[in-house]
Amino acid sequence: MKANGSYTVGGVRYPRPFKIRRLGHFGFNLGALEKGLDFYGRLLGFRVTDELDFSKIPGLEDQARSLDDPRLFFMTHGPDHHALLLAHRSLGAMFGDDAVSRDVTVNQITWQVGSMEEVFQAADYFRGNEVEIRRVGRDMPGSNWHTYIRDPDGHTVELYYGIEQIGWDGRSKPHAMYDRRFTEAPELPQIAERTEVADALARGVDIHSGYAVHDIGSGDHVVAGIRLPRPFKITKIGPIGLFVADVGAAQAFYIDVMGFILTEEVTYKGHRCVFLRCGTEHHSLALYPRALRPLLGLSEHTSCMSMGFEVGSYQQLRDAVAFLGKEGVRSAGTIPPELYPGVDYAAHVLDPDGHCLMLYYYMEQIGWDGKPRPAALRRQVRGDWPDVIDPLSDTYADQTFQGPLG
Repeated sequence: MKANGSYTVGGVRYPRPFKIRRLGHFGFNLGALEKGLDFYGRLLGFRVTDELDFSKIPGLEDQARSLDDPRLFFMTHGPDHHALLLAHRSLGAMFGDDAVSRDVTVNQITWQVGSMEEVFQAADYFRGNEVEIRRVGRDMPGSNWHTYIRDPDGHTVELYYGIEQIGWDGRSKPHAMYDRRFTEAPELPQIAERTEVADALARGVDIHSGYAVHDIGSGDHVVAGIRLPRPFKITKIGPIGLFVADVGAAQAFYIDVMGFILTEEVTYKGHRCVFLRCGTEHHSLALYPRALRPLLGLSEHTSCMSMGFEVGSYQQLRDAVAFLGKEGVRSAGTIPPELYPGVDYAAHVLDPDGHCLMLYYYMEQIGWDGKPRPAALRRQVRGDWPDVIDPLSDTYADQTFQGPLG
């Protein structure tokens, strides 16, 4: 609701009717989907939680025949139904993911807000600010309520609430419960999730008949006392870095329209880069000028500068680097530390399509005064990595991974 020229979000006054809490999920459109599934599944440890074949969806059969691959895969590293979506580039093109620019291979960047009210009040707010809305409603699989828009560079940005959680039984929600899908903003209030489950049980739905979550690949590594298929565990996704046409315009959109906060800006070889946050971590989103892309030797086919994956510890980061090296994963070369402030030790690798990924274990936390740590007080990372390092004041102080590692 609006109050005194501003909005109240859960009783707190804000300049917009929502507050972004975290990066929830994202996706890539790939030229080599099978290789991508192997890379993100077998090597990085994302589990497949669901898949859609658009050639089998009524009304889309004709369009799907023209696709190189009609499948969409949902993958996760934790209890959220999905943290990563993988599709073929032809599927992304069919849905207009690259309609603005052919280098948009990110099929969505999805930010979690705190309530259903925020999701749908955001849609009205975006319309009032002449922001292009792609769709509003509730998707299946995943069950999350959403509003999709585009940013100035054509990236699809989603606000969502209430994503399905995958529990100990490793089953996603069955298709028989997809009757609660919405293709437009619903009337509020809606029934609670537990009421949906009770209604499904009452009509005889086997709630344990959903997609069986599965790992891709196998192995035997001991990670902090637990046997896992690889010697590390991804515990968080983000930050995401984007190459944009105009850093100032993109910055204005993400700050003025979306509510991000500027943490820091860096000038590298004459190019201004900005780092934005939505919570206490140094940045959740980084914006770089496209002119910097060839200077870094990164692929011209994608606007994604990097996608971050946090692992559980410094030891796991070192083990991940060794493991991926033995598996023949390509290095992205030396990305200058100035371009990822707030992170100390990090490794940059390339997926089979050439997307740059940043593996790290630590992200600087912003305190009550809203100021980042002065650059002179940050850990200097040069040369060989030591076996053991000393903690900083905020080491292991960010989000704790909930649940068992595997």
